[in-house]
Amino acid sequence: MDEREKLRKFRELDDAFADALAALDRGQVPRDMPTVMSAEARREAQQRDDQEAFERRVRALMQEYQQPSESVSLLMRTMLSLGKIA
Repeated sequence: MDEREKLRKFRELDDAFADALAALDRGQVPRDMPTVMSAEARREAQQRDDQEAFERRVRALMQEYQQPSESVSLLMRTMLSLGKIA
């Protein structure tokens, strides 16, 4: 690669970097910029994912064993009161 090509690529990179910084200053996040989640946000997202997965499993079991939501709710309340689940 010759020097002109290197200089052109450097200018393109410099322009892209300047555009990204300007977008951040305006409170915008460029589409191609990866977002960084805090540990707290990752933990909350994981909890939501776990909760959704649990609900899907419960619904599948309810359907498989043909149990209405009322009987499953009663079962869970009973298990909670007995300390069998946290």
